[in-house]
Amino acid sequence: MTKGSRPFGRGFGVVVAAIPLLALVACSSSPAAGGGSAGGGGDVVVMTWAPSDTGTDDRPGVTALAEAIGRDVADHGGLHGRKLRVLTCNEHNSADGVGACVRQAIDSKAVAVIGSYSQYGDTFMPALETAGIPYLGGYGLSGPEFSSPFSYPVAGGTPSLIAGSGRQLVAAGCRSVAMIRPDTRAGDTLARYLDGALKPDGVALTDVKVTDRTADFGDIARKAVGGDRSGNCVTDALGPEQTLKLLDAYRKLSPSRTQLASVIGSIQQSVVDSTGGADGPLNGAFATGWYPPETAQVWDGLRSVAGADKRIATSDLAVQTTWVAYQVLLQAADRLNSAGTALTAKSLRILLDSGDTLETGGATPPLTWGLTEMLPSADTPRLTDTWVTFQEVKAGRLVQQQSGFVDVRWALTNGKPPQ
Repeated sequence: MTKGSRPFGRGFGVVVAAIPLLALVACSSSPAAGGGSAGGGGDVVVMTWAPSDTGTDDRPGVTALAEAIGRDVADHGGLHGRKLRVLTCNEHNSADGVGACVRQAIDSKAVAVIGSYSQYGDTFMPALETAGIPYLGGYGLSGPEFSSPFSYPVAGGTPSLIAGSGRQLVAAGCRSVAMIRPDTRAGDTLARYLDGALKPDGVALTDVKVTDRTADFGDIARKAVGGDRSGNCVTDALGPEQTLKLLDAYRKLSPSRTQLASVIGSIQQSVVDSTGGADGPLNGAFATGWYPPETAQVWDGLRSVAGADKRIATSDLAVQTTWVAYQVLLQAADRLNSAGTALTAKSLRILLDSGDTLETGGATPPLTWGLTEMLPSADTPRLTDTWVTFQEVKAGRLVQQQSGFVDVRWALTNGKPPQ
């Protein structure tokens, strides 16, 4: 990031009262910090949480990046005469853990929780709402992140990705698509969105369900590939661990005519590398993402701020989402300052709710959470960024298949594709 430049940012949130502090909670503050007031004259306090030291769901890069951004803001003069105090918290991948993090955010008078990663939205969103703290740019692992009026997601969640995967495969000439997905209520919803993306072009959907107890992915792969006919396509919407098992089974089948696809999050560059790169089953596969590929110039600022910190994997979708969320926050701070308004939880929410657009440096189209942008969906009304990117694996690297963003809002609302 060049001297004097400002990452853009966005924030939002509300908090619930009386959540007991967990003894195991680990919170820290970036060196950018000073005191603790969220008022007009003190430090600007924000919090970012994610699990660490718990297993495969760990995202230490999320909190490490938040701390690095805090230091970078301090190096560039702070926020219009105020210090940005970035608190980070290990939510231990538990409801009690995130409850303790929420309590810290409330006690510290945080103006927002930014770019965090937790599946326990049922715990933290009611708490944030009670406290009036916005939740800006969470990863989107829980339903409340796409329904609470205090949540401001910067990406379209898995629904946008799976609808986008469907449109990417339609454009590739697929006549039938098998989706391999979790056998859960959320998975049922994904099947509905994918079917909506395929149906206008008469593309048939085969729904292949996978339970947590599924051990033999050979049968799953064989069902998805079927007769390996021309025009047959397979898209993967499993978690990273199950995706690796699926890819191993798919590689053993060695289908020659089936087009493989997935969504970023189920796969990323590290998965391509670990499964053989240019010689692996993902070479030639399509991938749908929220953002441009990790190699794109839009991530130069992220790479610069992350530096040599090995905890921060810049290809990790959770890390990228945290970066985008802080860009929105910091741009919002600039806009409020220009209007002569102090950055507080309330002023931030008013700005975000105003319908004004905020930029993300090209990582997404301009973002807005105005009422006219809300998705007409009872389940996900806060899902306003319905744009995706089309990528593919070439010579073992995830690259853009086509430039720009594709809007799949119509597929999420039972509409028709634009002409």
